[in-house]
Amino acid sequence: MDWLTNAIFEPSSVQSIIIISVVSAIGLQLGKLKILNISLGITFVFFVGIILGHFNLDLNKDMLNFAQNFGLIMFVYALGLQVGPGFFSSLRKGGLQLNMLALGVVFIGLFLALIFSIISRISLPNMVGILCGATTNTPALGAAQQALKQITNGDMKAIADMALATAITYPLGVVGVILAIIVLRKFLVPKEAYNTPGEKKDHDTYVGEFCIINPAIEGKSIREIMKLSPKRFVISRIWRDGKVTIPTSESILQHGDHLLIISIKSDVEHIKVLFGEQENVDWNKEDIDWNHIDNSQLVSRRIIVTRSKVNGVKLGVLRLRNNYGINITRINRAGIDLLPSPDLSLQIGDKLTVVGEKLSIDNVAKILGDEEKRLIRPNLIAIFSGIAFGLILGALPLPFPGMSFPVKLGIAGGPIIVGILMGAFGPRFRFSTYTTQSANLLMRQFGLTVYLACLGISAGEHFFETVFQTEGLIWVGFGFVLTIVPVIIVAFIAMKMLKISYAKSVGMLCGSMANPMALNYVNSTIDDDEPSVAYATVYPVSMFARIIFTQLLLMLFY
Repeated sequence: MDWLTNAIFEPSSVQSIIIISVVSAIGLQLGKLKILNISLGITFVFFVGIILGHFNLDLNKDMLNFAQNFGLIMFVYALGLQVGPGFFSSLRKGGLQLNMLALGVVFIGLFLALIFSIISRISLPNMVGILCGATTNTPALGAAQQALKQITNGDMKAIADMALATAITYPLGVVGVILAIIVLRKFLVPKEAYNTPGEKKDHDTYVGEFCIINPAIEGKSIREIMKLSPKRFVISRIWRDGKVTIPTSESILQHGDHLLIISIKSDVEHIKVLFGEQENVDWNKEDIDWNHIDNSQLVSRRIIVTRSKVNGVKLGVLRLRNNYGINITRINRAGIDLLPSPDLSLQIGDKLTVVGEKLSIDNVAKILGDEEKRLIRPNLIAIFSGIAFGLILGALPLPFPGMSFPVKLGIAGGPIIVGILMGAFGPRFRFSTYTTQSANLLMRQFGLTVYLACLGISAGEHFFETVFQTEGLIWVGFGFVLTIVPVIIVAFIAMKMLKISYAKSVGMLCGSMANPMALNYVNSTIDDDEPSVAYATVYPVSMFARIIFTQLLLMLFY
């Protein structure tokens, strides 16, 4: 059995991969456990690494360092590709206000960390580590470590201590946001402002038949009627004088027309008021054959966007309904169903549910591509070239006023910026950055898992001797303040001064802290998807800001 002993205990690249894999597997399995309906998820890998690192195994340091850096690079670049398409659009209209508030949470945390470092004996790098743990943001920790490595010329003890501070404050950071939300709900929100979980709106797809008896919309086109309604729905078919037709946006509606409408269940009452009457719930009636359109065959088919020329093009520009007499009833993007609108920009991988005549749908399929084989293989050129450009950008020295040495974005800042830019603007230049949802998730999860495993192993040597000392308790106290105070301050501004709803405010706060566990708690107490929408609106900008400005804090003040 000497071969097994050598493989596990002799420092080598093989030994490092075995240890990292074991730590990752155990941590991911433990991450499935829930205590009070709260789970640390993938972060359990970090703590398993700490426990193993406590035994001070003789590992190949170069291999461990390479795996940690490469895991971080893979994670932040894939994250950039994921958030890129919605990054700049989130800054428009109402999203701008939410993002400014989210940045307020970020900057208040950074400011408090700087002040606490000045008034206490805790070094700024350790306080930054406490902040990263308090905000449960390991990517920001990775970026801060890279900046510290540049400033200190590779002081490994300072870098390890920063990770140690994060490990100590991380568990409380997970539940700290939830505790803050509970306080907000208790003292700032009247009971009538939110509903119980049992009163959630029904967002399931609904297909119903409606009859026009409202004189206010008679003689108007579908385009004009859609402008009158704040709700989104699709008029799939019209029955008039014994015939069923597929409407276009210019179709004129008349008194007595029967419409087959696709919406969500919670909007049915609004649609009923708009058109005047809802027919029987069972719309498959004997006297109206919705599937019989001018003696031709009606087909419902799912078409996948695979043609690069369509990537980034708005649905209204294609004029598919008017030119081909078809109806797009649903668009599925990354597992989320979207109602089609003229301003919706198509992306490679979108799945469109199209209803119409077979020949017309075949023509639409040619325009959109519908070649699923193209999506089986992700565009590896975009992945590798993007990582390379990101690292080059990260290594670029940027002169900064008042600093004796140039600033570098590092291996975390450079790749995430390039990833965001490629995700956002790649389609405009006909450069496909599409990866399937599962492929992108695999990249992010694999990269983050490897990074956390290596980070934990590196930080584990002095973890237990620190956490049970006075110093460790002081770190936990500062971490709790850095979690709670920014959230409470910005929540008060949002809800009391700007009059933003409780649901939208807490979703924004969860996104600014990049805390999906807190979002899960919020979703169990809110009656609609406002928190999730607000979370998605601010998450890209907040994550970007934490990664970049955490580095700048160290470079400017340490």
